Order: sequence, then C-alpha cells, then structure tokens
Amino acid sequence: MSLKGGPSSILPREKGAAPLDVVIAVMAFLAALALGASLIAQRTAQGWQSGLSDRLTVQILPPAKGAPGTDLDQETDAVLSVLRATPGIAHAAALTQEQTLSLVQPWLGADALVADLPLPRLIDAKITPGSEVDLVQLNRQLKQAAPDSILDDHARWISRLKGLAEAIVWSAYGILLLIAIATAAAVSFATRAGLEAHHEMVELLHQMGAQASFIARAFERHYLVSTLGAAAVGAALAALVFLAAGGLEFAGIEAVPFLPPIALRLSEMPWLLAVPFVSGLIALATARLSVLSVLREIY
Repeated sequence: MSLKGGPSSILPREKGAAPLDVVIAVMAFLAALALGASLIAQRTAQGWQSGLSDRLTVQILPPAKGAPGTDLDQETDAVLSVLRATPGIAHAAALTQEQTLSLVQPWLGADALVADLPLPRLIDAKITPGSEVDLVQLNRQLKQAAPDSILDDHARWISRLKGLAEAIVWSAYGILLLIAIATAAAVSFATRAGLEAHHEMVELLHQMGAQASFIARAFERHYLVSTLGAAAVGAALAALVFLAAGGLEFAGIEAVPFLPPIALRLSEMPWLLAVPFVSGLIALATARLSVLSVLREIY
C-alpha cells in the first residue's frame, strides 16, 4: 500500500460525516454570535462612557403640588451663572422644553398629556478635557444660588454601564468556552468512531510499520479540513445575521430606544474569522490526542 499521497490522503471521508459538520457549523454560528455580542457591548459601553465622562447635568426641580412656587427661570439663570464662572467648565446651556420632552418621550410616549407634566429644567455642562472640577464645592455653590438644583456627574450611571458591559463580555466568554468544550467533545467522539470504522486500515498501517504519529496526522488533518469548512460556514451565517441587523434601519424598522445597535461594524467583522481558526486548532489538537490515546491502548 503506497503512502506517497501523504497521511491525509489515506483516510476517506465517512458517509456519516455530515451530522458532525452540521454540529460544528451550528456551534461556530453560536460562537460568532457570542463574540459579536461581546464586541458590541464593549463598543457601546465605551461610547456611553466617553459621552458622559466629561459631562455634568443640573436639574432644577419644579415645586411640589401645594408648595410655594419656584421661579424656574430665575434659578436657571443663577445656575448658568455659577457654571460659566467655574474653572474647568467649557460650556453650559439650558435644554429647551422640546429637548426635554424628547428625552422622556421614549419612556412615556408622545401623548399630548406629556407636555403638561411638571418636568424639571435641565442644564447641560461640558467639562474642558483634562480639567478637574471640584464637584463638592460646585454643588455647594449651586445650592446657594438655586436651592432646588441637583448636580449629577453621571458617575453612578458610568459605573452601572461599565458593570453591565463587563457582565455581558464575561458571559460571552463563558459561552465561547462552553462551545469550545462541546466542539472538542464532538471531534473526540468522531475521531474515536472514525478509528473504529477504519480499524482494518489502521491495523494494516501499523503492520506496515507506520508510527502512531503518522496515523494521528491522517486523522488530525482530516478533521482539521472538515472543521475549518463547517466553522467557516457557521461564522459566515453569523456575519450575515449582523449585516441584516444593520439593515433593519434602512428597511424602516426603528431601533428600540436606549438599546445599542445589534449590528457589527465592517471594521469589526474580521474578528469573526477567529471562530473557524480557533475551531480548527481545537479539532487538530483533539483529533491528535484522541488518536494517540486510542493507539496506546491498542498497541
């Protein structure tokens, strides 16, 4: 029997290999989705943090029902004067009524009654990049100028967003680990089944003097090629899902308010190539270890 074609050419493809390819493709599809979700979570969290880290918001609360009236315009002017005189504040401006309504409409709807709600006056302030503002002192000055004002530096929201993003990313990593274990288990099972199916061929090779490493290379290359092809199909399907999600807006389907877009950017798509690459490495290592383990038991 000639071995001129190399170890991978002596192992025919099993007729029942299609189910394994389907399993690998499905797991690669799920792995690509998990990887894409982690990329989206990281990008969104960074965008939210960068948008809030250099911002301050001051609310001037309207009077409670039955309480003495508050001159919102006077307190707004007082807050603006304090902010504009504070070192490190680059810009401060009050939001218009229309801008304030646009912030609450995703929560309460666009009903006409929303405009009648006692909404607070909002003032947006931008901090000069690299500057530090004494927030304790600033809050004290604002309370003196406008007793109904509340200063918010968004630290609580930034902390929550960071924690949420980290939870999503680590959850995605956990899913990827489980998929890697499942892939290794599937390849290991298929390798042992292949050894059993080709027992006579393996026995003949052994009698001809073929070393265990030569036989192992035949199986590992076989499952490497098979896994690469199936995983590439799964990753490609996941890429199509992300592309389709990005096209929903162009199709007239509006995004859910306050939720990040579920589409990957084109610059992030190459990360999905890691799925078939890692899947192939897992298949290569698993097949080799499985074959060597079985051959040691037999011979």
